[in-house]
Amino acid sequence: MPQPESNQAPENDVALLEHLSRARRRIRQQMAKAVVGQQDVLDQMLICLLAGGHAILEGVPGLAKTLMVRTLSRCLSLTFNRVQFTPDLMPGDITGTEVIEENRTTGQRETRFIRGPVFANVVLADEVNRTPPKTQAALLEAMQERQVTVGGQRHELPAPFMVLATQNPIEQEGTYPLPEAQQDRFMFKILVSYPNWDEEFRIMGQTAPEPWDAVEPVLGAEEILQLQQLVRRVPAADHVVHYAMRLARATRVGGPEPVPPFVEEWVRWGVGPRACQFMVLAAKARALLRGRSHASLEDIQQVAAPVMRHRLVTTFTATSDNVTPDRIVEELINAIPAREGPLSDDRQVQEVLEPGDAE
Repeated sequence: MPQPESNQAPENDVALLEHLSRARRRIRQQMAKAVVGQQDVLDQMLICLLAGGHAILEGVPGLAKTLMVRTLSRCLSLTFNRVQFTPDLMPGDITGTEVIEENRTTGQRETRFIRGPVFANVVLADEVNRTPPKTQAALLEAMQERQVTVGGQRHELPAPFMVLATQNPIEQEGTYPLPEAQQDRFMFKILVSYPNWDEEFRIMGQTAPEPWDAVEPVLGAEEILQLQQLVRRVPAADHVVHYAMRLARATRVGGPEPVPPFVEEWVRWGVGPRACQFMVLAAKARALLRGRSHASLEDIQQVAAPVMRHRLVTTFTATSDNVTPDRIVEELINAIPAREGPLSDDRQVQEVLEPGDAE
């Protein structure tokens, strides 16, 4: 007779959850040696990594985006490559190319594949909108397929694999903006903001030439792969998935379902099903980072803006009124009620499922 399934997580999953909670605190401590502030940006990058996604980092020059990504890769013992995207960059400069060499033993010529900078665990695509669409497409294909094909041969990319692409929101001359379909491949669009007064004062006081050298590894590639698998096993109740679906479907103007009046006025094209999938997956990763074993409505609300801000196509009215996608997401969260399911209302269940956030 088959045994009934247990509602408790396997012991190894519980150990991984506790290990991740401790690792998050240590990663913050190590990152603070090189990067001042930007804790929200760090958490969003970790969520994206644990969910197996990619992210766009948008911010003005000089906000330590490169240093942040490089330091994070060192904290996680991951290989790191940075590619400066320029108008003359070719696809082979990213993926790699085949060269013809002469075998000194046989005297015959043979081809050898030289790997490009995309063959790393963490790839920083600096100013991704500075290169033509052909080169952008080569990078996005590698992101989606986790492999590159050169000369009819497939070459697997290392695992874990994550692309962090930066964009400058100020200067748009001589750029090739990513089309909406290509932006959809990125799980998050992370906004890197200016430091506050105290943080900038601390930055001015940093005199160490290479603070990055003091950063110590916290996790390894194999542990990250295990955590990525754990994210997929995190339960999300039906009411949590339904809430993510309601947020996504409320942006689709002209669809079979009514949308709020402000969406009719500000949104030209809403988000697709991939946005809903990413919201649920990111909510699971966020729950794990905070020491919880299940995704909640609050997790969906916190990841909604990074998931949806680069997928919403706004109208001219919204642009002229300075209405940002973040404002639209905020209005959606206020307009759409978040209803808990009957299971989550049970106090005993809450004590088991929500032991408390691990900051």
